[in-house]
Amino acid sequence: MAAAPRAVSRLSPSRFTPPDAVSRQTFPVSSHPPRRPRRPLAQYVHRQPHTKADTMLQQIFSHTPLYVWAILGFLVYRGVLASRAREVTLRKLCIIPLVMLALSLSGVHGSFGLAGMAPFAWVAGALAGAALAWTLADPRKIVAIPERGSVQRSGSWVPLVLMMSIFCMKYAVAVTLAIAPAYAQANGFMVPVCLAYGCFSGIFLGGLLRTVAVYRQAQMTSGPQGAAV
Repeated sequence: MAAAPRAVSRLSPSRFTPPDAVSRQTFPVSSHPPRRPRRPLAQYVHRQPHTKADTMLQQIFSHTPLYVWAILGFLVYRGVLASRAREVTLRKLCIIPLVMLALSLSGVHGSFGLAGMAPFAWVAGALAGAALAWTLADPRKIVAIPERGSVQRSGSWVPLVLMMSIFCMKYAVAVTLAIAPAYAQANGFMVPVCLAYGCFSGIFLGGLLRTVAVYRQAQMTSGPQGAAV
């Protein structure tokens, strides 16, 4: 009867606790918290908030009138046509220079007005552009056909580049002045912009005048049967 308490004491839970050395070796415990598994970066791309630049661009494009995109489409269409060698009447040849003249003058008037240095800078740029186009235009590439009132011109991508330049410039100036209206009174911004407007228009007008001069010369040498412009 005296042996029963000893058996019970041997089965006590405290006798089954492993020593400290065994516990540390068998069940190592780290002092750092468990790390969460990394997720691919692509899963977070759509959750990132839009930057200010993205929001601003969205507002700019959303507030652009539809007629602006219509003008852009028309200019691209005419620029692609100008890249091909073709016969065109003088009346149709005047369309693009007049459109560029209207865009240029509307840009100057709408952004800076017609007072101060703006019109003088535009006129100076137009004269320089017209003189440049007159000088660089090759009369040998212009074949006048007075009996049909038309000319045969070689194709070139230059008109498309110039049209896109003046369109993008007008768009950029409008956006800049919408963000910082004070630039409309700054000569350091106004004068270069008006010079560029005038230069682009002058290039188209100078090329048109050169073509008309070649046509007039061919009309005079062809006799009275030549068609009038």
